[in-house]
Amino acid sequence: MKPIRHHVEGASLAVYEEGEGMPFVFQHGLCGDQVQPGQVFPAAAGFRRITVECRGHGASDAGPKAAFSIATFADDIAHYLAVEGSGRAVVGGISMGAAIALRLAVRRPELVRALVIARPAWICAASPENMAPNRIAGELLDRHPPQEARRQYEALPLAEDLKRDAPDNLASIRGFFTREPIDVTAALLRAISMDGPDVTAAEVSAIAVPTLVIGHGRDFVHPLGHARSIAAMIPGARLVEITPKVDDADAYRADFRAALSAFLKEL
Repeated sequence: MKPIRHHVEGASLAVYEEGEGMPFVFQHGLCGDQVQPGQVFPAAAGFRRITVECRGHGASDAGPKAAFSIATFADDIAHYLAVEGSGRAVVGGISMGAAIALRLAVRRPELVRALVIARPAWICAASPENMAPNRIAGELLDRHPPQEARRQYEALPLAEDLKRDAPDNLASIRGFFTREPIDVTAALLRAISMDGPDVTAAEVSAIAVPTLVIGHGRDFVHPLGHARSIAAMIPGARLVEITPKVDDADAYRADFRAALSAFLKEL
């Protein structure tokens, strides 16, 4: 799949589209790319998946590192939707993508027809404790060569806790130490881990579009409690708990697609 190039101030972004029908903007997580939402998108649902790879991710330019923020990433997507001109879209995402989608639902409600929040790492507050594992990896990469940064990370009690309780999180973090360009990876991990969607509980509670929230257990970075809290805040939101990825990756993807498909068919 070849990307469309979309130009914003300071960067050229890669935009991927697949399928036909109503637009569904489906965003990836921190240091991910369009493959992540593509793996769980139900292609037969009659929707056109749009994924805008955020600055510093996938085939998109990094641009100035000072622009790495959930607000900037959300603004970039809003700009693309305005230029593309297809009207209101279903907007959703995984992890960081969920925070971007939540911000768009609050700040740009005229763009959002329905909302999908999957494996949220944030509720409202910036720099939540559950993002510390990613932030620490970024700080170590900022101070040390990648091999030494990983060695120091693996020696932390935190790494042992993740290995025991959330091994899928640890596997993702280990991948950060070889993700190029290293300086961009370090900057993303530090900036986004300390950021947040910059919305209030009152604003989230005022969201008035159909909403699906997806979460699962055995995940420190994306606590199931966050998914439950957001679902309780948004009137009428549907919460679906799926198989943890670490228990069975195939079942995780199948459950995710089934939850999305059922939700989208009702729109």
